[in-house]
Amino acid sequence: MKSEPVLEATDIVKELGQGAGKVRALKGVSLSLMPGELTLLMGPSGSGKTTLLSILGCILAPSAGSVTLAGQRVDGLDPEALAGVRRRNIGFIFQSYNLFPTLTALENVRLALDVRGMSAAETVIRAETALREVGLGHRLQSYPRNMSGGEQQRVAVARALAGDPAVILADEPTAALDSENGHQVMALLARIAKEKGRAVLAVTHDPRTHSYADRIVRIEDGLISGEERRVETGENITRYDLTRKRKANG
Repeated sequence: MKSEPVLEATDIVKELGQGAGKVRALKGVSLSLMPGELTLLMGPSGSGKTTLLSILGCILAPSAGSVTLAGQRVDGLDPEALAGVRRRNIGFIFQSYNLFPTLTALENVRLALDVRGMSAAETVIRAETALREVGLGHRLQSYPRNMSGGEQQRVAVARALAGDPAVILADEPTAALDSENGHQVMALLARIAKEKGRAVLAVTHDPRTHSYADRIVRIEDGLISGEERRVETGENITRYDLTRKRKANG
């Protein structure tokens, strides 16, 4: 049976600023995220990818268009309701890790669970489980200053994973990492998508990430300009089929 999108944005328009300074950052973007897939969103600076990520993450509201998350329309919700939907369904991973330096790895992950109203005992269990899943069972009591960049980013991945979200959104997750750690983080995100059935979307400029993606979506000037999907051939060779998207007017 065919899976349904866990996150679907349709004809998204986003205008920023006011009056003569108003800019249309997104001009009618549609994007669906499927469970079990790692999607890369790529485009030059100013293309609208960060704005789109913020709308998909229920941080910004679109000026027009619809967003459906886990079967619920979320465009039009008030900020409090939107925050609740975000906490329940979305895990975020940031380029700069956003870890608290005075908290251990375990405490950093637990903090993200505390805002969900979980009991202290449950936050410990979930945080420990998530850190072990990303290979940091031996770093539970380590502080960020004593961990490598790759380990800090894996703590950030564990933090996103611990709340059991349907969608994980990553903003340039390898930009601050060397090649080896960048590959480790992307392999981890790909595994989470496959084994956990999550929809994972990563905004990236990093060409090292291509081989881990099920799909690459390209955005330019506020419009989806193309899409590449990985296809397994009969000879078990992986390739990408390029499907060009028709640009919308605007």
